[in-house]
Amino acid sequence: MLEMREVDVVYGDFQVLWKVNLTVNAGEIVCVLGPNGAGKSTVLNAVTGLAPRRDGKIFFEGQDISEVPTHDMARRGIALVLERHRLFPSLTVRQNLLLGGYNAEARERRAETLEWVETLFPFLAERHAAPARTLSGGQQQMVAIARGLMSRPRLLMLDEPLLGLSPAMSEEICAIITRLNKDGMAILFNEQNVPRALGLSHRGYLLESGRVVLSGPAQDMLRDEMITAVYFGG
Repeated sequence: MLEMREVDVVYGDFQVLWKVNLTVNAGEIVCVLGPNGAGKSTVLNAVTGLAPRRDGKIFFEGQDISEVPTHDMARRGIALVLERHRLFPSLTVRQNLLLGGYNAEARERRAETLEWVETLFPFLAERHAAPARTLSGGQQQMVAIARGLMSRPRLLMLDEPLLGLSPAMSEEICAIITRLNKDGMAILFNEQNVPRALGLSHRGYLLESGRVVLSGPAQDMLRDEMITAVYFGG
């Protein structure tokens, strides 16, 4: 479904990604792991054109999207939920959601999609008139994910979806990710909590200083000596 081939990303004179190869197959949950500054967010941003790719190619459903502008990604079936929500704080919950269904294909089914996301996150209907700034951090994260879903993506990308959330709220977000995947949606996300991320995923990629140093099935990565030594103190 998604394939990154030998992707380099450079900001000015500073190279962030080095020859990154990554795939997400249809129906998969794939996580990108690594410490702060490893390039995890840049991987997701490179897919949507938010990061300045210097070299390499990116394909989605067999088509080269390397030069596709960011604003056209939603129409093609890709949604990116950025780190730390990025909601419009003075707009209501409902207004924030409706902004996610702006592309022509999604707009035709916006009422149907809104009903669907409100079944995933019941509080959205209850707090539909509340300004986004009045919500808790976990609720804002749910609104951000629901807004991404309003574009009816086939690939949902989540940048640090569990960052700063309570354990209970993290569990709720993980349950939603699993449910979406069981319904057929492919998901790519990044996360610093290695056990949680691999426990949720089918496959994973470990980045260090912008390079993929380990990849494979999630359960195999959990048992890998590198993961055990660095993240579990083994």
